[in-house]
Order: sequence, then structure tokens, then C-alpha cells
Amino acid sequence: MANVRLHRLGDLQLRIMQVLWDRGEASVADVHDALGARPKLAYTTVATMLRKMEARGLAAHRTEGRTFIYRAAVAEERVGRNMAEHVLDRLFQGSLATMVSHLLTAREVSGDELAELERLIAERKRTP
Repeated sequence: MANVRLHRLGDLQLRIMQVLWDRGEASVADVHDALGARPKLAYTTVATMLRKMEARGLAAHRTEGRTFIYRAAVAEERVGRNMAEHVLDRLFQGSLATMVSHLLTAREVSGDELAELERLIAERKRTP
């Protein structure tokens, strides 16, 4: 599993993973229904994507009758951390300060969000 390049998740793969994380387990039909925002997305496309994701170690399945029931094989936190590290390394040359500066200027940040960031920074300063 350590060799899986999790940051290489495309939009559809990430949306499928979000369904699996939210539901715990889901059949192809369940995932297809949950992705209803894209009506042109074929059932077979979802089935194929789940098989490919399973081959990469991202998902796993059990059989219930003739139905495959899929579940995420990696934690949401691990994928998020891996994708964030990938963006940090590729776009910001590993500079966390540059990335945070970009995020703070690229979008509106509420006072509550700033307070949470300050809390996280203070907590990190206390942790060796």
C-alpha cells in the first residue's frame, strides 16, 4: 500500500472515494446514484473506475450475492494529507508559508477561520 500514489486521484476518483467514506460501503449502483450530479456518467464507467481503484489499493470489495459492495481501503485523512503534500511540493516548492499566504489572499477568510488558524499555529508551537 505504501507505493500507491494517492495524490494522482482524478476528480471522479475523489468523488467516488467521498461516497465510500461517507457511506462506509456502497454498491456500484449506490455510488452511481450518489454521483447523480453528472447524469451523463454511465453506470459502467463507475463500475470500471471502482475496479481500477481496487487494483490500485484505494478500494476493496466483498460479494453479497452477485453484487460487489465496495469500501474505501485508505483513510480520508491519508488521501487529503497526500494530496496537500503533493500541491505543496509541486506548486509551492515545499514552502508552507508561501502556500498559506496564497490561500489567505486567494479567497475570503472569515474571522473564525483566522482564529482557528491562529489556534493551530499556537498548538504547533507548543509541540516539539
